[in-house]
This record gives sequence, C-alpha cells and structure tokens, in this order.
Amino acid sequence: MSPTEQEKIGLFIKKLREEKGMTQEEFSDALKTSQSAIARIESGNQNLTLENLEKISEVLGRQIISLNDSIDFKVHGGRKLSGSIETNTSKNGAVNMMVAALVNNGTTILRDIPHIEEVYRYIELLESVGVSIKWVQNDTALEITPGKKLKLSKLNKDVANRIRSFTFAGAFVHYSNSFSLPHSGGCKMGERTVASHKYALEYFGININTKESSYEITHDKLKPAHVPLYESSDTGAITALIAAARIKGTTVIKFAPPNYQVQDVCFLLEKFGVKIEGIGTTTLTVHGLENIDLNVEHYNSEDPIESMFFISAGIVTKSKLTITRCPIDFLELELEKLKRMGQKFSVSKMYFSKNGRTKLVDITISPSKLTAPTDKLHSQPYPGINQDNLPFFVPIACVATGQTLVHDWTWENRAIYFTELNRLGADIKLLDPHRALINGPAKLRGAQIVSPPALRPTAIILIAMLASEGVSLLRNVYSIKRGYADIAERLNKIGAKIEVIRGV
Repeated sequence: MSPTEQEKIGLFIKKLREEKGMTQEEFSDALKTSQSAIARIESGNQNLTLENLEKISEVLGRQIISLNDSIDFKVHGGRKLSGSIETNTSKNGAVNMMVAALVNNGTTILRDIPHIEEVYRYIELLESVGVSIKWVQNDTALEITPGKKLKLSKLNKDVANRIRSFTFAGAFVHYSNSFSLPHSGGCKMGERTVASHKYALEYFGININTKESSYEITHDKLKPAHVPLYESSDTGAITALIAAARIKGTTVIKFAPPNYQVQDVCFLLEKFGVKIEGIGTTTLTVHGLENIDLNVEHYNSEDPIESMFFISAGIVTKSKLTITRCPIDFLELELEKLKRMGQKFSVSKMYFSKNGRTKLVDITISPSKLTAPTDKLHSQPYPGINQDNLPFFVPIACVATGQTLVHDWTWENRAIYFTELNRLGADIKLLDPHRALINGPAKLRGAQIVSPPALRPTAIILIAMLASEGVSLLRNVYSIKRGYADIAERLNKIGAKIEVIRGV
C-alpha cells in the first residue's frame, strides 16, 4: 500500500529532523509540544495546520509547504456510488469519553478512536495538563492515565479556545477547587451557550464566574444533587454525569437527552463501577464513588451522523449503496422521514456493536424518485431528528420534487450556510437565520466553494458536489477533517473521484 500524502509529509519531516541531527525530544522542545505529538507527526497520524507547518519549517530551516496553500478537494461529480461503506466510530463519543476518563485515576484504554482533528485537539489539551495519553494497539486505541494531580494552570488555552472545553469542568473539579477555562469553541455557527453546564454544576456546590474571555470555577465541598437540566443538552448532561461520578452519594439528572454520546459516557462510567439507572431515558440516577482507580478497556460506538452522511451521499447520487454498522436507534426517525419522501431502502437484522450495548444494522439504499415532505423538517432532542443529521436533508431536498422547509432552530447561523449550495445550482431561499426553503429538483453543476467554518455545512457541500455534473473545488477542508477520517479516500473506494490537493 502506497503512503498517504499525510504519511509523506511525516516522513519528509522526520528526514529533515534527522539531517539536522535533532532527537525527537529536542524537536518537541523546540516546537513546545510533546514527544508523543512528534511521533504522531512523523508516522503520518497527525493532521497539521498551516501554522503548524510554518513553525516546523522555522525549526528545521526548510520550507515544507507554501503558506498560501491549503488542503482542497477537487470533486469530479455526477458519478454513481456502489458497494458498501462501513460507519466509523463517533467523534462525539470519542471526545466525551476522553474527558470522562479523567474520573479514573487508573489507566483507561478507549478502543476504536477515530483519527480526526477534533480528537487530536483533545489529546493536545490533555497532554498540556499532564495527562499521560498515547496511541496503542496499532494506533486504534488511546491509553489515558491522568494520575493523582493535573497541572490545570498549564492548560493550552489556544487549543481550549477551539474545542468545547467547558465539558472538562465536570472532570477538573475533582482535581482542583479553583481553576479557569477559556470560552468554548468548535463550529462557528453562532454563540455556543454553556448555561446547561453552568447551572448543573452549581447544584453540586460549584461556583462559576463568567469573565470576558474565561470562566473562573471554584468550589469547597462537592455534594450529590437533584439536577434539572436548564435545557436538554447532550454535553450539558455529560458534564453533569462526569461531575456526579466522583461525588459520593446519589445524584438525579432530569431532562437528560438519551442521545448516543450521552449513552457512550454512561457505558464507560459503568465500567468504572459507577451505577447508573435510567440509561436510555431522560432521568439518570447516578450513584457516585469517592474514588475510582481501575484499569479499564472500553469500545467507542459507531457514529449515526457518519451513517447519515453516506445515506445522504448515496441518495443524491442515485446510487445503490450499503452502509454497514449503522446505530439504528439513532437513525430510525430519519429513515421514517426518507420513507415518506419515497426513498427505497432495506435494513438488515440487528446486531451489537463491540461495546455490547449499541444496536447496529446494515442499511442498503436504492435509486428512488423523491418528493418533498408535506411537513417541515426540524431537529429535536433525542428521539427527534438529530441536530447534526438535519443538514443532510438539505442536499436530499435539492433532488426531491417539490418544496421543503428545513427549520434549523438550534443554531442561529447554521442555516445561512445551506445557501452555499446555490453556487452549485440549488434553489434555496433563506427565510430567516433558522429557516430555509428548498425547491427541487435542481440540476446541480460543478463550482468552487470555500468551506464554511463548520463541520456539517461543509459536509453537505461535499455531498452536493458528488451529485453535481462537472468538476467542483472545495477549498480549505479543515472543517470537514474535524469529524471525518480519510473521507476523500473512503468515498473514492465506493466510486467517487476526489483529488486531494495539497501544497507540498
């Protein structure tokens, strides 16, 4: 198997380092990063930003990449997809379990962790506070050992500003009674509220003072609590779960969405010996422990959002495609909506994920003539349409006959990005920051688009490009690489033609 472009970059960097006579330790010191990060870079397991490459070039004294270049996808559209594609394990499950692993003073091995930008950022943040974290088992699993103390004052604020860093608050309270966290980042789709996290933590006796650029978090004695979530937030519930796991006594969390990532964290906490009643419901009763010090191994579950990505891609390209290892409990309503639009599909017999808990099926979709749904499409907390799956209905609506109203009420700015598909020939009218009216069927054609600074909007542009006649160029694809590993290569294996253009 020939090396990927990322592996070629890693080998080139290693060659330059060795020519300069630097050890990995000396190289990591010069870059102000960890030695494990250098090992990932040189083995091709670390995606690098232009800023990273500029710094490496300075240290090694050689230009590695032109600063005007970025990673782009050149998409040859109008091709049918075929065969089968396996659903990868989830981004949201992975990163939230990485945070939950901090309640265990022993070693936690999280298996089937995807190699994506978001995971790399969480690794960098954990390493910055002194957590021992490394890839094991042929780079398919993460071994995490936090130890007894963390250096929270050393938190990498640049990384924390780019991810949903407030979820760490539920874990960090078990290491310090006073620390700060920068305001959360992630996709740029409007203001990201932490009210659900903040109010939940207050019930445990935690004080949170909001500053201009950070949250100052303090507490004295932590106590179990009755916690009604301020809103039905996945990550808000997870923050409360992680905090409750190490507070001795019984905590009840009300209005917790039983979504896949919440359940993933529950399954891991149970492996730590924390008894949790009500998994899969909106009321969770957590019997917290004063101390957890175990060696635990646990599997990440499959990503329903990635399953929906491939379902959408197959539908808009009028393909017969099988998507395997789909977590059906978190896709059933989406499939029902597609059925009512005229989509033909079949579902295999159910089987279990490697974690022994998540129910999986294989879904085969067939070319179909679609009509717009009679009612609007909108997301809801589970068991409604997942807020991350809602955008995948946009390219589908573009090829359906009739008018579809998509109401994306969760984010005040995300629907704006849906209109980027108009550059490909779609007919999408933005009614307000939350609602888009889509007229179909549209004849899509190739165009050049710069990726929005958000994962799902970028993903649906790529899907629409697959269905567009001619050649499209999707520029600066960092956003999509946050959540999808080797997406171009995987699509190419099922019949797409995507060239990855790098400035190397």
